Amino acid sequence: MKKSTIPVTYGVLIAIGLVVYFLVLALIGLQTNPIFSIGNGIIVAIGLYKAMKRYKIEKGNTYEYQKGFMAGLFTGFNATLIFIIFFAVYVTNINTSFLPEMLDNWSSHYHVGVGTVVFIAAIMGFATTFVLTLSFMQLFKESWNIKKTTIHSIKA
Repeated sequence: MKKSTIPVTYGVLIAIGLVVYFLVLALIGLQTNPIFSIGNGIIVAIGLYKAMKRYKIEKGNTYEYQKGFMAGLFTGFNATLIFIIFFAVYVTNINTSFLPEMLDNWSSHYHVGVGTVVFIAAIMGFATTFVLTLSFMQLFKESWNIKKTTIHSIKA
């Protein structure tokens, strides 16, 4: 049986979307404003939905809930890992003033380093992936509801 390339392909596409969105925000100076993180969720949601829909079409009659769920998780995890690598490089090499600017928005008395911020971003990406995958699987799973025609034929 052929392995699906959808999690890798769509994971890369989602990551590209996240990177482009982040860089556009950086160009206009809004990358440190946390309200624009909602755009990340929208990009991930659209990408996961399309990936899971494509996976269901690819599998056809052999589609299983568990496999579809894993396809969604792997897609999001791939996107998160790629974006986290970009983010770590960006924060440490491209724009070293980003982290202090971002942390100025937080009122914290703790020392927060690059590793902590990258870890938090990864956890946020993984959590978003998990919740969206669970949500979208409700759309793609097979219904167990009995059809009305079946009920009428049983009564007759």
